[in-house]
Amino acid sequence: MFHSTSPVVNIVAGAALLVAALAPALAQDVAKEVIASPNAPEAIGPYSQAIEAGGFVFLAGQIAIDPSTGELMADLGIEDQTRMVLENLQAVLEEAGLTMDNVVSTSVFLSDLDDFSAMNEVYATFFGDAPPARATVEVSRLPRDVAVEISAIAVR
Repeated sequence: MFHSTSPVVNIVAGAALLVAALAPALAQDVAKEVIASPNAPEAIGPYSQAIEAGGFVFLAGQIAIDPSTGELMADLGIEDQTRMVLENLQAVLEEAGLTMDNVVSTSVFLSDLDDFSAMNEVYATFFGDAPPARATVEVSRLPRDVAVEISAIAVR
């Protein structure tokens, strides 16, 4: 098992292990299905809200955008941004017929690691007794200058 003290190296190594684990299934012409929820913000670039392949649902990173108005909520505090991000992920999961209990891994990107505790308190309310594996890193900047972005992987 690979381990580094660098969170970025650990994320990259984890992604490489996931790709290696999925490679046999994906090499068998596994269908790729786009999942799009009208109850989550539309993609703001050339990507999908989520892709299902090989029994996994890969959810793109969500930021604090109100899906009903399309309004960026970057002025909210970290708790409210985290709540909105997780509600947006939840909406995409529901479109796929899944719940937060299906999430097996998340990646949390914070613009300020001092926000970790406050983010973590809200995050914990969205997951039961078996929360997903998680990597949390501080980044120099996030899209549209939000405080938090979260991506996820779920399984059927």
